[in-house]
Amino acid sequence: MNFNSLSYLIFLVLNIVVYYLLPGRFRNLQLLAASYYFYMCWNPKYALLMLFSTAVTYFCSLFVQRSVWGKRRFWLVLSLLLNLAILFFFKYYNFASNVVTRALSFAGLQMDIPFLDVLLPVGISFYTFQALGYTIDVYRKDIEAEKSFIDYALFVSFFPQLVAGPIERSGNILHQLKEYHPFRFDNIKEGILPALWGLFKKVVVADNLAVIVNQVYNSPKEHTGAEFLVATAAFAFQIYCDFSAYSDIARGSAKMLGFNLMQNFNCPYFAVSIKDFWRRWHISLSSWFKDYLYFPLGGSRCSKWRHRLNIMIVFAVSGLWHGAALTFVAWGLSTDSTRSFPTCFSRPGRSFSPASHFR
Repeated sequence: MNFNSLSYLIFLVLNIVVYYLLPGRFRNLQLLAASYYFYMCWNPKYALLMLFSTAVTYFCSLFVQRSVWGKRRFWLVLSLLLNLAILFFFKYYNFASNVVTRALSFAGLQMDIPFLDVLLPVGISFYTFQALGYTIDVYRKDIEAEKSFIDYALFVSFFPQLVAGPIERSGNILHQLKEYHPFRFDNIKEGILPALWGLFKKVVVADNLAVIVNQVYNSPKEHTGAEFLVATAAFAFQIYCDFSAYSDIARGSAKMLGFNLMQNFNCPYFAVSIKDFWRRWHISLSSWFKDYLYFPLGGSRCSKWRHRLNIMIVFAVSGLWHGAALTFVAWGLSTDSTRSFPTCFSRPGRSFSPASHFR
């Protein structure tokens, strides 16, 4: 069910009407059912995968908080390993097997590692990172573990941001799930505007720019250098309008239900520097890598070479997150700039200690 489809419009309107008609104690259950229906419209079987990830992070986080067997770190690591193993299997196994096969062949060794014909689950990177962020927050004692499985499952699967983000933080959404949201025309108005703007960017701008881009890139020998420059510029605006459109529709849809999602894009092409660009582009992902990977690695409070290595790791992983291919890894590494990004990953007004994140 695409955001720019009539079926989604009908689905959204029906859920808004039912949500506000229901008593408060049934609303989260209704949204949870709607979210799983939304996901199952793509592939019903893979909803079980999301449910498994939800159950693992829910129970592991409870065990972390209660120090079951006195092993808080054990439950954290178990949650990380199980979820990342699923993500690796579906998204990165064939990529890894291809890299290993080519490396062995280059070394003069022949080994055929089987490829798997599996379908990549929609949104798996988004809901996996969101669930893992929650578990890490509980481990750090930044939040209390959620006791209601219904509320936590809705946090992971909330349909507006399930497929294309933003990657929400538990501190922003979980408390909103506990609140009663009365019907307000202001919420409908404030939600419709970004949703319509996102729909315009997707259907009118991104989809039409895609025609130009595909025409040039699909037949490179038939086009001039000037046409490639035009297509490349068009592609830059296409990916921005395409991606940010989904975030706008997600924020608008959630707002009509009374929920406030974080801003994911903030006019990135008006940035005055590279580090400013990364503060504005896919904010939820950049901040996730900052808080859950860059800082635990040591951030900038280490030697110069270790600091550069930390930045390189973050951007290499960021490239892999966007796609399972060496081209994405190369893109991530080429984005790394040790002169431009340290302040992008800083915490204004807050000191940082690596040990405080994994105590």
